[in-house]
Amino acid sequence: MKTASSGGPTLRTDRASETRELILTAAERLFAEHGVFVVSNRQVSEAAGQGNNAAVGYHFGTKADLVRAIVEKHSVPIEQKRAQLLRSVEGSTRLRDWVSCFVRPAIDHLAELGSPTWHARFSAQVMTDPALRTIMENEALISPSLRRTIDGLAECVPDLPDDVRRTRSNMAQYLMVHMSAERERELAESVSGDAANWQDCGTDLIDAIVAIWQAPVTR
Repeated sequence: MKTASSGGPTLRTDRASETRELILTAAERLFAEHGVFVVSNRQVSEAAGQGNNAAVGYHFGTKADLVRAIVEKHSVPIEQKRAQLLRSVEGSTRLRDWVSCFVRPAIDHLAELGSPTWHARFSAQVMTDPALRTIMENEALISPSLRRTIDGLAECVPDLPDDVRRTRSNMAQYLMVHMSAERERELAESVSGDAANWQDCGTDLIDAIVAIWQAPVTR
């Protein structure tokens, strides 16, 4: 009889998907709290409740592949939010509108995750590691909505020299990543933290990043 195997492949697929999700969640938390290379695959497997210490390698491959999977997991909803926001600002010549497209999607995503979250602190850990930073940078390069946001922002400050533009773009990126990580840490440690605080964080970041782009060039 083959009835016992009915749905077998589907069940295995569901279990594999559940295991992958448990590993992603555990890895993101441990990487955020301790750093990527300090945490071993065995620690991730144990935190994910997997008896097999090779589970991480089996499901994801290398540690860089695991980091990439975490980045991609969050990139999808952020991309969707940014694409929606872009439709409302397309054609705008206001710098603040384009900076909002840069900031709000990621901040709103963090707010929707609830508390505690670890993605902002995970991103900060990855951004400070030269070997892993390219993973986030490459993900940004394939984002149509982010590329359009960057183009729209550039159109609002056409007279900036190219080297100043690159420097200020890096400033904006680092400010957003690290201040989001700091707010996430504060919310995780606060018994009264709520998602509304993310909205204040987003507004503060937009104010600061607009000021960065509008600052005079004195060199």
